[in-house]
Amino acid sequence: MAVSKIKALTFDVFGTVVDWRRTIIDEVTQLAQKKEFTVDAARFADDWRAGYQPAMHRVRTGDLPWLNIDALHRVILDDLLDLHEIRGLSESEKVHLNYVWHRLKPWADVRSGLERLRQSFTIATLSNGNVALLTNMAKNADLRWDCILSAELSNHYKPDPEVYLKAAQLLGISPEETMMVAAHNSDLKGAKNVGFQTAFIYRPQEYGPTQTTDLEPGEHADFAAKDFIDLATQLETHTT
Repeated sequence: MAVSKIKALTFDVFGTVVDWRRTIIDEVTQLAQKKEFTVDAARFADDWRAGYQPAMHRVRTGDLPWLNIDALHRVILDDLLDLHEIRGLSESEKVHLNYVWHRLKPWADVRSGLERLRQSFTIATLSNGNVALLTNMAKNADLRWDCILSAELSNHYKPDPEVYLKAAQLLGISPEETMMVAAHNSDLKGAKNVGFQTAFIYRPQEYGPTQTTDLEPGEHADFAAKDFIDLATQLETHTT
């Protein structure tokens, strides 16, 4: 594997960098206590995430116009509030809840791992999250990216090839000089198909204790690492 050619690492964010499920459970639990309603916060978080792919599919098929992830999250949220029979939230409270995705907390290894990786590579987000969401998340979670890249910049969603190719173009490098880092095999497959090198990160608790998907790297992963620190060690070994 030509690690010496890699100039930039692009990172999936939801699930790979941040623990969306735990953050949402915590905030929904706090909101339920404040507003005095009953909710299964874990199911609420899982249902919100489960609406993500179908909502993007509606955009791809033309059922919805192009919408960024903030807007799609709000479409899903409005349906969820009805599904879970949550009443009495003001519009400002709904907006604040929708922006929980801007406040997601990173996995324990992320900050130190990113600091090591950025010593040798340009590090950038490459998420379906929109630029404002990713920028606010980086500020809130103290994530020191060199660059914020988003699927929003190509008006496509991963794993559409346009997302990866636009990222390499904006970084001024070739796909072969770029490594996609993700905990999701579908993302790595999309990146590999356009020439990226790839690294799988184990996040077996992303979907909670009964997770059944993305427990092992698929055939499109060039590297597999238990966390960002392990990835840094592996890449340092291959470049020295």
